[in-house]
Amino acid sequence: MRVVVTGATGNLGAGVLRALAREPGVGSVVGVARRPPPDPGPGVEWVRADVARDDLTDALRGADALVHLAWLFQPTHDPALTWRVNVLGTLAVHRAAAEAGVSTVVHASSVGAYSPRPDADGSTADHPVGEDWPTHGWPGAAYTREKAYLERALDGWEAEHPTIRLVRLRPSFVFRREPAVEQRRLFAGPFVPQSLVRPGRIPVLPDVPGLRFQTVHSDDVGEAVRLALLGDARGPFNLAADPVVDTKALAGLLRARLVPVPRAAVRAGLAAAWYLRLVPASPGLFDAVLRLPVMDTARARDVLGWTPRRSSTEALSAFLDGLARPTGGPTPRLSPDAGGPARAGEIASGVGGRP
Repeated sequence: MRVVVTGATGNLGAGVLRALAREPGVGSVVGVARRPPPDPGPGVEWVRADVARDDLTDALRGADALVHLAWLFQPTHDPALTWRVNVLGTLAVHRAAAEAGVSTVVHASSVGAYSPRPDADGSTADHPVGEDWPTHGWPGAAYTREKAYLERALDGWEAEHPTIRLVRLRPSFVFRREPAVEQRRLFAGPFVPQSLVRPGRIPVLPDVPGLRFQTVHSDDVGEAVRLALLGDARGPFNLAADPVVDTKALAGLLRARLVPVPRAAVRAGLAAAWYLRLVPASPGLFDAVLRLPVMDTARARDVLGWTPRRSSTEALSAFLDGLARPTGGPTPRLSPDAGGPARAGEIASGVGGRP
């Protein structure tokens, strides 16, 4: 099997490439990235391309499968740019796959594509939702709008190309140790000291009502991709590990004391920091996280045969360890030096103003 992987240098891409490297049924892998690794090493043929600008039809010719992971999280202050890359770029890649005769497409969707969680009785009780839960996203954040729009667009694309097997993976928050430096740049920004985010260093943690989320390790997502490529499954699959993480679990990992803080106060502080270009994560993304449903992963376990090897707290612990003792990875996106000396490059980028 010949597999083309877009966005192969990021957090998801690293897990996917590792999973494909140990699969004897995969004969060759093509990694597509705007910035391929300077020392590519064996096992992957690299193609330098931008999904929003370059036609990938030639790169996809002769491939059996496409794994589309490419995604631009920043700049949150320029949603027109992220729309052009994430939405229009994704649609262009899928058109190229159909033109090139690719028979299998694995598309990385997200828990963020789902409509807000069901709290019909007004409580904060968790009601796990399956893959049939509506995917209309949360309209207040570019990330969730884009993920939801692509679900609708892929409905039409799938109807137009019934012979192409389309698999949509909807992972929760994806963590591992090496990409922690990249995720700190994308969401926390240059003014958050990494040495502070370690157990025992943060004395108190805001106890935000209703804040809880699911996580999964990058390697476990890679394993789900491998299983999807080798089997004959179609359709969407939720990916998350147990247990659901709440503020109590997070405080336990950080050895911090919880202090009740209203949602409105946290959002106001985040909004002020975002407008002042102190953090890249937008207040709309905070709103979206508070509304994420808890996903039921039974279909992935029953149909794909997927079982995460690491718990949600193990994945989160790996991320926190990567923040405290950053090593990064071999690609430019995962390099601990990507922000420049004293993070000057991050500050110069406008903190959410440019990619």
